[in-house]
Amino acid sequence: MYQPEAYGIALAFMLISMICWGSWANTMKLTPGWRFQLFYWDYTLGVLLMSLVWGLTLGNTDDGPLSFFRNLQQAGTAKIFLALLGGVVFNVANLLLVAAIEIAGLAVAFPIGIGLALVEGVALNYILAPRGNPVLLFGGLILVILAIVCDALAYRRKEVGRSETSRKGIALSVACGVLMGLFYPFVTKAITGEDALGPYTVGFVFAVGILICTVPANYFLMRFPVAGGGPVSFKEYVSARASWHLFALIGGLIWCTGTVLNFVAANAQLVGPAVSYAIGNGATMVSAIWGVFLWKEFSGAPAAALRLLALMFALFIVGLGAIAVAPIVKF
Repeated sequence: MYQPEAYGIALAFMLISMICWGSWANTMKLTPGWRFQLFYWDYTLGVLLMSLVWGLTLGNTDDGPLSFFRNLQQAGTAKIFLALLGGVVFNVANLLLVAAIEIAGLAVAFPIGIGLALVEGVALNYILAPRGNPVLLFGGLILVILAIVCDALAYRRKEVGRSETSRKGIALSVACGVLMGLFYPFVTKAITGEDALGPYTVGFVFAVGILICTVPANYFLMRFPVAGGGPVSFKEYVSARASWHLFALIGGLIWCTGTVLNFVAANAQLVGPAVSYAIGNGATMVSAIWGVFLWKEFSGAPAAALRLLALMFALFIVGLGAIAVAPIVKF
């Protein structure tokens, strides 16, 4: 399998991961009026297909112990179970995320949900695999926390007069963040120790876990939508435009690409899971940029809300910069 060890290449993988994780949800915006539960079936299929593509290409460049097929055969049962469980936990969080996006938009759901996941996930991953300068790593996290607070305040200023929607959007984002921060430690345990999974193999097993979870969880949300509205039927899925199915599939392909590259970077000796996960979750800033500048989600918002958004971007940039140099700065 291909495993970059030079920090420059690993950093490029993490930055691509950040862009992919922060951009896939744009495909939801391209399916206006299509309920997120229906979008999610094709999205999940895209994730599974792309995990296979990466496993059969970069993950299978040789016949080493971590090559895709050989690793699947030799990995420990416990490691496979951890990767599956990581996929299940992620998927519940991601379903809450897409519900929050439907209610509150990209500029709010991502910074709050994924921002919280960033803080929780980095702390847990650092405990499991302590790599990187802790001062820069956790100093950057403090700035990210402040950015999350600014985003929540900006959203509340924008949603004056719609407090019920505001509370629901933020509540779903927070629930998403708590769960989203828990999935990566399962991956960390799956790729470390004896009989470990390689990064491409864990990406595929993780995707299988997502699929296993999607069938009952998404069906439940079709019957009892958390984002409001009536139940959703499969008839609406079948009758949807072909382009909407394609956009959802592409969304899964984009997200999975970012995830596999993030796992590969996390497997690099110099980087480690905490730093890779932290930089990947710069997706919060990427998604906020899309929401504010492309989709105009804060159009007409009061000046105070826009000032808070500007402060949020500044805090995110400085915080992520500190996290990015944490593996190579020692003091």
